[in-house]
Amino acid sequence: MSSTELQTSRPEFADVPLYRQISKALRLRILDGDWPAGTRLPSESELGAQFDASRITVRQAIGALQQEGLIYTRQGSGSFVSRPKAFQNVSRLQGFAEQMGSHGHEVRNRLLSLAEVAADARVAARLGVAEGATVIEIRRLRLLDREPVSVELTWLQQDLGLQVARADLEGRDIFVILENDCGVPLGQAELALDAVAADTELASRLNVARGAPLLRVERLTHDHAGRPVDYEFLYFRGDTFQYRFKVDRDPSSAE
Repeated sequence: MSSTELQTSRPEFADVPLYRQISKALRLRILDGDWPAGTRLPSESELGAQFDASRITVRQAIGALQQEGLIYTRQGSGSFVSRPKAFQNVSRLQGFAEQMGSHGHEVRNRLLSLAEVAADARVAARLGVAEGATVIEIRRLRLLDREPVSVELTWLQQDLGLQVARADLEGRDIFVILENDCGVPLGQAELALDAVAADTELASRLNVARGAPLLRVERLTHDHAGRPVDYEFLYFRGDTFQYRFKVDRDPSSAE
């Protein structure tokens, strides 16, 4: 398909820069299912010949698709169609497996470590214990549809943590264990999100390159009485997962 054909065969492409026309054409092939997840896109030279475009223009088009998360690039291998991102709606306090299971995903956990450790200043402040107090630290790898999607690092006060440690941490959410096994009614959680670069350990666990961007979620969960019970960091692969929020505008703010 030449650039002239692009501009004349679809009226919505008129008066649009060529690289955007190409990205739209490729996007349609992806969204229509012509190129399923994992499909390797034609090379830059092949796309240039197909669309009668320069390599720079093709790269702009591919870059636009990357920004949308529709494709990803492997150095020396080319560009590939991304698998659809799983998402978790955080308007409700739910465990990862609880929500992913409701969407039809298979969730598995791999217990990486379980230990009694001395609480550093941040963990102590979040859990309301003295710095240096013994807490339970749990590291797990979460697999979504058998692919590694996140590393979960959790701290609990010692007494509660020892109860959780006796449960099936490879088959169940910690939230479910807290409520059903420990009798702790969960109330609300405070979340903070930022982006971090994968260090050597996280890169190895999540099958990404060292330095790849990860979504980091810091979460402190309280019981119904407002007492902190669970403090954690969740490190998600940015190419496979997203958090979604629903927010309402306060009518009074428009006055």
